[in-house]
Amino acid sequence: MAERAQFEELARQLSAVGAVKRDLGRILPPDCPGGSAAALTLLGRHGDMRMSKLAELLAVDMSVTSRHVAHAADRGWIMRSPDPTDKRSRILRLTAAGRAQLDELSRRTTELLAERLSTWSDDDLGHLTRLLTRLRENFGDCRSAPRLAHVVSASPSVADRNTRTPAQGT
Repeated sequence: MAERAQFEELARQLSAVGAVKRDLGRILPPDCPGGSAAALTLLGRHGDMRMSKLAELLAVDMSVTSRHVAHAADRGWIMRSPDPTDKRSRILRLTAAGRAQLDELSRRTTELLAERLSTWSDDDLGHLTRLLTRLRENFGDCRSAPRLAHVVSASPSVADRNTRTPAQGT
């Protein structure tokens, strides 16, 4: 098994991936925030679905999903229609404008990655993709509670190690 130091370095590198995600977020069109982009991407990948399924795939609350869908629907990217099997529910589907927006998002992302990773070999890109895929598979759908019971009980938490009270400050 890997040494603790290797896992600590991996944790630092995964935290640094936030900078990559922020850079990718900066290239989104002004009228397409990240939540809407994620909803469009999932509808493009999985096809028509209920709002509850989209919320599950986004791993966010229904109210958050509803805001993302409303934003996309207001721009004509998503159509909401009654579910024939449950009139209380809606089926979401991409419109032609939604597919065009999704194509634009894909183009922008691909161009940024091609620019930033232009010195990488095809083998390196393939290797990174395989490793990230494997990492994601090992974490599952990320909607369940983390399995840290044995880790938490084996080591003191930050709160346990901190002897200062809030009044003492930092």
